[in-house]
Amino acid sequence: MSAATQPSSQNTITSTIAADMDAVNTVIRARLHSEVALVNQIAEYIISAGGKRIRPVLVLLVANAYSYKGTAHHELAAVVEFIHTATLLHDDVVDESSMRRGRQTANALFGNAASVLVGDFLYSRAFQMMVSLNNMRVMQILSDATNVIAEGEVLQLLNMHDPDVNEEAYLQVIRSKTAKLFEAAAELGALISGCNDAEIAAAGEYGRSLGTAFQLIDDVLDYAGDATEIGKNVGDDLREGKPTLPLIYLMENGTEEQRQLVRSCIENGDEQHFDTILSAITTSGALDYTRRAAEVASQRAIDAIASMPASVYKQSLLDLAHFSVNRTH
Repeated sequence: MSAATQPSSQNTITSTIAADMDAVNTVIRARLHSEVALVNQIAEYIISAGGKRIRPVLVLLVANAYSYKGTAHHELAAVVEFIHTATLLHDDVVDESSMRRGRQTANALFGNAASVLVGDFLYSRAFQMMVSLNNMRVMQILSDATNVIAEGEVLQLLNMHDPDVNEEAYLQVIRSKTAKLFEAAAELGALISGCNDAEIAAAGEYGRSLGTAFQLIDDVLDYAGDATEIGKNVGDDLREGKPTLPLIYLMENGTEEQRQLVRSCIENGDEQHFDTILSAITTSGALDYTRRAAEVASQRAIDAIASMPASVYKQSLLDLAHFSVNRTH
């Protein structure tokens, strides 16, 4: 990669919208409030864990790239973060995860029931907020996205412990479960800026492709990452019986012995052979294949905003696409 395209850190990328992000955090804190103490406690715990906040960043960068003047982008950025956080709370319960962003998951700390119910609170609070904007197109984008995400969750559940999931079926899960909210976030930034349908669609394509690239690199990091950097347990996908792209590639291109081992591990959620599978994934080229697929998605994102007016915000979007495939966490 040339020096010109070396990825910036995320902090550098988002420095152009630092004041906006502060405003979003203020909205998040204000809108989290509930009369029920446990709701406040769990919501605060999960939000304060941080994370990349990529989805709110997309709303803000796209809105600024199209010279939006107003404050609705702060509210919408908070909405997409609430929806994302709700999916994380529910995900961790379904996956029985114990670690996220370097800390105990909410379900590990507070229990499954409380995590599910506070996830419901965040969903419903997000819908209260979007209704307050009184924009039917905003509501359509977000309600459609939330529904597709729920379908993606169910699809992933059906795929768990199924070694016969192919690449296309897996990519459909990514498009629904992960990329859809990226897509919605970018579309919202364009929509509230008064963009035409073609510009809104292009922003959506950028978000969808960026989200796909992010998820594929997450799949790589689950086998090649450092637990302290990625903030979760390496090998979680295998333990949960998730047939992600590196495993699917190995199943299709490995030796018969490797195929049988992967099949058994996916069916049984067996991580005791993690080191053997990691070695096979590495030597088979599965991680390289997955990384290349992420790079293709990243380039699609870059191409999608080719006609966006030049600005520091557009440059941040381009830098974010490069960052998506060159990060270590």
